Amino acid sequence: MTERVIILEGVDPVIFYGVNNANMQLIKNLFPKLRIVARGMVIKVIGEESETADFEKKIRELTEHAEKYNRLTEENILDIVKGEPTRELKRDDVIIYGMNGKPISGRTPNQQKLVEEFAHNDLTFALGPAGTGKTYIAIALAVRALKNREVRKIILSRPAVEAGEKLGFLPGDMKDKIDPYLQPLYDALEDMIPAMKLKEYMETKVIQIAPLAFMRGRTLNDAVIVLDEAQNTTTHQIKMFMTRLGMNAKMIITGDVTQIDLPRSTTSGLIQAMHVLRDVKGIGRVEFTKKDIVRHQLVQRIVEAYEVFDKERKEEAEKEREAEVSTTDDTSVNID
Repeated sequence: MTERVIILEGVDPVIFYGVNNANMQLIKNLFPKLRIVARGMVIKVIGEESETADFEKKIRELTEHAEKYNRLTEENILDIVKGEPTRELKRDDVIIYGMNGKPISGRTPNQQKLVEEFAHNDLTFALGPAGTGKTYIAIALAVRALKNREVRKIILSRPAVEAGEKLGFLPGDMKDKIDPYLQPLYDALEDMIPAMKLKEYMETKVIQIAPLAFMRGRTLNDAVIVLDEAQNTTTHQIKMFMTRLGMNAKMIITGDVTQIDLPRSTTSGLIQAMHVLRDVKGIGRVEFTKKDIVRHQLVQRIVEAYEVFDKERKEEAEKEREAEVSTTDDTSVNID
């Protein structure tokens, strides 16, 4: 008799074992000659050498499947144990599989372009209005790189710029005050990584989410770094952030230049960076439009309405300036 100890690596035990351990019970039924005990991330199996070896091989295949697709069904278990092809729908455009096996891919031409630009450049700018999926796709690309072991960590950042609210009036300590600004990043991660695995990544700092100010002085190697809401960075902040890029690292900077919350006298670092770096090789650029909006259909209508409003206000301001110039010319006095 042989005893083997198998450590479940890279997979969420909730997904692997199933609801009320249904998956584990099915696995035990498929290997009736073996004595199997599972606790936490460890499975102990006792039996004949050849049978325990085959069991370990199948468990490895099951964990790989569960890690890739974020799901493990009864059909998947039966297919893998019997050595048959799994029935998951394979698509070439899938970036990763989110919770419950939901495929995450570029749904619009510009989202697909962001995937391509990320593959070919170490720094990529993704610009566009709200709801175009630029941040979501950026984080999906980062998670894929981590799952494929192309990098060792993910670093997500945002400038903590006040958009109507004052930080000092928010309850709690500094972390409590800043977390609301970072919540959209947490939301995206929770859609892609099982809760227990995400918690582990956060505790071990494999995934780090921090305000932009916390990036100063760091060199970020072996990582995918995402800066969101970059239109709210100052010129010094964005330069500081971009120069954090280290070896075997990739960076994605997202922003919407129509939603700048900086004081009027402050230049947006994103706008300046796009101008300064326009001819630099190795930098990708994707500009999303209202056609790329993938949220509720009302979001696109809202964006269009504000575009019309901004255009009308700009035209009115130009007419007022022209009228002022005309009035100044008409009231000039000639002295004999």
